[in-house]
Amino acid sequence: MSNAGEARSITLTVERGLEVLSAFHAERAPLSNAELVRRTGLSKATVSRLTTTLIRIGFLRRAGGGRLFELGAGALGIGHAYLETSPVTRAANPYLQELADKLDVCVALAVPHHLHMLYVACGISAKISTLRTGVGCLLPMESTALGRAYLYGLPEQRRASLLDELLQAAGESAGAVRRNIDAAFEDLKRTGVCVCIGEYQRNAYGIALPIRVGRAQTLMSLNCGAIELQPEGAAIRRKLMPELKTASRKLTELLADVDCEP
Repeated sequence: MSNAGEARSITLTVERGLEVLSAFHAERAPLSNAELVRRTGLSKATVSRLTTTLIRIGFLRRAGGGRLFELGAGALGIGHAYLETSPVTRAANPYLQELADKLDVCVALAVPHHLHMLYVACGISAKISTLRTGVGCLLPMESTALGRAYLYGLPEQRRASLLDELLQAAGESAGAVRRNIDAAFEDLKRTGVCVCIGEYQRNAYGIALPIRVGRAQTLMSLNCGAIELQPEGAAIRRKLMPELKTASRKLTELLADVDCEP
C-alpha cells in the first residue's frame, strides 16, 4: 500500500472509531453490537472489529462483563478534558445553572453534531423531573425546539442542504417532519422562539432560539426545557419566552470574547 493509501486507511479507521464512540448518547445505556450498527450505519463486521480495538485501548468496556458495551475510562478522560478546557462551558455554565434554578428547568447551549444537537453548556434545576441531560447530551435535530431553532439560524443554502439530509433520514415520516419544522420556522419568524411539546419524549417540552456567540459569531441554539404532566404551550411561552430572550442577550455579552469556532 502506498503512503497516501495507508494514510487514507488510517483516517477512515479513526473516523469510524469516533462514529462508534459518538453513538453512546447521554442516556448512558449500554449498547449492543446490533444497536451500534443501527446508530452508525456501519457493517456488523466493521463494528465488531472496532469495538474489539476500542476495548483493548480503554475507550470501551463490556457492561457487567456481558455482551453490551459502555464508554471506558479513555473516552471519559477526553470528555473531562473538554469540560476543563472549553471556554464556552467554563464561562456559560454558572449563568445557565443560576437561570435553571430560578426557572426550575434545564437550560442549555447546543451545537450541531451530524443530525443531532450536542449540549456544550448546561444548567439543571434540582427541583425538576427532566430528561437525563448534561454536557455531552445528544438530541435529534428534527424533533426538538433547539434543533429547529438552529436550522432557522443557518444561511439559506446550508439550511436547505441539512433539511434534505434530515428528510431523507426520516423516511416515511418525512412529510410530518417537514410540516413541524415549517411551523417552527413560522413561530420563530413571528415570536423569535419556537416551542416543541411531546415530540422527542412524552410530556417533555422545549423552547429555543438561535444565538450567535464568541469572536467568530458561532451559531448555537439556546434552549429551556423540562418534563411536566400536562405541558401547555401558552403557559410555557408566558413564563419562559422573556427569560430566554434576556438570557440570549446576556450570553452574547458573556461570551463575546470567547474563542468558540465550530
